[in-house]
Amino acid sequence: MGVPATTPSQTVGPFYALPDGILWDDGPELVPADRDGAFVLHGVLRDGSGDPVPDGVIEIWQADEQGRFDHPDDPRPDSSGWQGFGRCPTDTEGRFWFRTVKPGALPTPGGEIEAPHIDVTVLARGMLNRVVTRVYFPGEAANDADPVLTAVPTERRDTLLGVTDEEGLRFDVRLQGDGETVFFAV
Repeated sequence: MGVPATTPSQTVGPFYALPDGILWDDGPELVPADRDGAFVLHGVLRDGSGDPVPDGVIEIWQADEQGRFDHPDDPRPDSSGWQGFGRCPTDTEGRFWFRTVKPGALPTPGGEIEAPHIDVTVLARGMLNRVVTRVYFPGEAANDADPVLTAVPTERRDTLLGVTDEEGLRFDVRLQGDGETVFFAV
């Protein structure tokens, strides 16, 4: 008996019949529109040529306003029960959006403090694996000491900063090329 063959890699898209392809019950609505502090995180997913990706999926995961997760790996007592997860397919122009709240700062296992941020996962056709990034809030004093953000070369940090606009917080994702978003190996 020989060594079994490796299963060939598959791409993570296209996601047929979106939005029905990989639904999430709450979709992009992490909180209701009338919740105190609710805002819209929105943007456009672009490929290496700068063209919109019309059949991608964006997921976010974040802490609550106090920087807590409802997760067994969060060792702090008194979980808020905050789910903090949303999923949104991109539309024909590559656009996505989420209604959420600004997360609080959170401690690291090493005793440092991470600035408020939202974790972002991108899935799209032609990609063998998901890619993961973060969106940080502009003007946040804690950004200057965040252990993840400060590990990114200064000239690339702007790809991780949202931009406040009339709709809420804009965060465009560029998969490759000029202005490529910084992605993390997780």
